[in-house]
Amino acid sequence: MSNSVIAGFGSYIPKKEVKNEDFLNHEFYDEKGEQLPYDNATIIEKFNAITGIEARRYAADNQVNSDLGLLAAQDVLSKTGIDPETLDYIIYAQNFGDLNHNGDQADMMPSLASRVKHHLKIKNPNCVAYDMIFGCPGWLEALIQANMFIKAGEAQRCLVIGGETLSRTVDKHDRDAMIYADGAGACILEASNQNEKGILSQASQSHTFEEAMFLYYGKTYKKNTNNDTKYIKMFGRKIYEFALNNVPNAMKIALDKSGYAIEDIKKIFIHQANEKMDEQIVRRFYRLFKMQMPADIMPMSIHKLGNSSVATIPTLIDNVQQGNLENQEINPGDVCIFASVGAGMNINAVVYKF
Repeated sequence: MSNSVIAGFGSYIPKKEVKNEDFLNHEFYDEKGEQLPYDNATIIEKFNAITGIEARRYAADNQVNSDLGLLAAQDVLSKTGIDPETLDYIIYAQNFGDLNHNGDQADMMPSLASRVKHHLKIKNPNCVAYDMIFGCPGWLEALIQANMFIKAGEAQRCLVIGGETLSRTVDKHDRDAMIYADGAGACILEASNQNEKGILSQASQSHTFEEAMFLYYGKTYKKNTNNDTKYIKMFGRKIYEFALNNVPNAMKIALDKSGYAIEDIKKIFIHQANEKMDEQIVRRFYRLFKMQMPADIMPMSIHKLGNSSVATIPTLIDNVQQGNLENQEINPGDVCIFASVGAGMNINAVVYKF
């Protein structure tokens, strides 16, 4: 049985930067359609204190999600020198398809993975291309699935992409719109005989009995409009409590399966959803082992890049490997945890040794 190792990471971070002060002239309403009883400067200050987000990136008007994913794929292929014709699978994690600027109809046919394969000019029909829809943990779930193909002997090399243009799914009258961002990340997972490195273990969960609709599609918060478009909405407090109560346990399940101890963990790459929430998740994870969270264990990119859903983990790791995050690095032999939570409600975690 082959082991699965990551040959390299690639990413595409859009050039357009949108800072918090760019929301000063927005009209924000609550779920009852009532205007928020604070001035926008106060709303933005509180938002920044909770989420840690100071800025985010938006795709250019002439770009759609699959364009971002293609650029991330080209980046990792260029870095690794791998021939695209040798890919057995292209799995594209996404949730909303291709959305045009100012458009309100999602385009998901053909799949975004098929579009990327087409633009890479891959002729090999045995390179299977499909999309993964699993909320924000989609890229990590696609990585887990690629690992299973490799371990089963069904694949030797898989391109795993996570891309999203969340800026086109938000209600501009909902303060949660400030959370979301655009971007794409990718990696190539391949079979290896190096059993001392690669994916060591994983855990995935779907909580749907009471939690399935914590993230949902709903109408604008501004009343008396003729706008029937649906936007991404969430019950923020419920998601926060859910994540703190469940993500640490999933991370522990994955770590226990790996055979490594908590002391062996060098980095935790967690979905960039909310700085305060992510810190509390990792603190609770260490409390399960009666330990304090080590300093610099959790690299963060949310401050400048926002929450780009499926793209946050691969772009974060690529940023660290490229030396773009101060006081953060990955060394050969480092045992790390990747973890995510999102719509569904889905959770997953992977233990990986570089």
